[in-house]
Amino acid sequence: MGKGLIPADLDTWKQRRKVITPGFHALFIEAMVRVFTKCSERTILKLEALIEKGDHGDKSTIVNLEEEFSNLALDIIGLGVFNFDFDSVNKESPVIKAVYGTLFEAEHRSTFYIPYWNLPLTQWIVPRQRKFRSDLKVINDCLDDLIKNAKETRQEADVEKLQQRDYSSLKDASLLRFLVDMRGADVDDRQLRDDLMTMLIAGHETTAAVLTWSIFLLAQNPTKMRKAQAEIDSVLIDGAITAEKLKKLEYIRLIIVEALRLYPQPPLLIRRSLRPDKLPGGYNGAKEGYEIPAGTDIFLSIYNLHRSPYFWDSPNEFEPERFTVPKKDENIEGWAGFDPDRSPGAMYPNEVCLNIGLVILSY
Repeated sequence: MGKGLIPADLDTWKQRRKVITPGFHALFIEAMVRVFTKCSERTILKLEALIEKGDHGDKSTIVNLEEEFSNLALDIIGLGVFNFDFDSVNKESPVIKAVYGTLFEAEHRSTFYIPYWNLPLTQWIVPRQRKFRSDLKVINDCLDDLIKNAKETRQEADVEKLQQRDYSSLKDASLLRFLVDMRGADVDDRQLRDDLMTMLIAGHETTAAVLTWSIFLLAQNPTKMRKAQAEIDSVLIDGAITAEKLKKLEYIRLIIVEALRLYPQPPLLIRRSLRPDKLPGGYNGAKEGYEIPAGTDIFLSIYNLHRSPYFWDSPNEFEPERFTVPKKDENIEGWAGFDPDRSPGAMYPNEVCLNIGLVILSY
């Protein structure tokens, strides 16, 4: 991912975040809802065909939902970010095959003791390293071509004008088109490719995992499943899906929030302190706190935090409704509590934590 948003150094991150954020504006999101719908319909048709196959006596029909949701997320990212249709729901795209190849190699490198791939000639001699180079070339060539095509048809404009475009009539309503057309945001092709690569790799697995766990939890809780279905039927009564209607799916959003609490994506975060600091002891920690030297890597187990009985009632239970009621505990030092009315109109519940150090160390 080079210097994409996730692995970027601080200066690059600040500059690229400032450039990319305006791309996610209201009219673009509305256009993306149409992309979501188009891609979701593909997945639904595929799942219905598999169900029909099972109904006709093929009892061996097993559906890997995580795989199907990964394909769905990849197709959405492809169209929404690059204006490229992978159509991975219906066929095996060579680009997507290459993406998974690079992910497997990244996992291998993160867990192998000796970085042998840095040795001279290894990338040409070792078969898996040759495959990795080949996979990376497939992805980079694809992104380079898309960037080249976008730049050849560039229509430079100020951010305000770009945010007022008629995306319903735009041939390639993608984030790439927005970034290329943005006046004053000239960037070399390598950085742009790194940004796009980051969204492709980091965006699809996390989304697929949230969808998979949400369905998994609903399947185990039929009452909540029926409640979710009833809300969808009432909000989408005419079948048309818009961004405004999605905001009215309040219970669906709570299901996603609760699924993220039980199975957070990612379950672990790593942060590095930029300067010396002192964190409080937190729950059952040292009362004098902890000195943190500059350069310290801090691992935050979000999974443990989200299942801690110190913060949550019935922490291992699937209860989307928990986010509809206020919660406060005077015994939790530095926590102002949770109030669902604190952020009226917000898409997702939020809270105010008076001391982030408490959250870091309390689990």
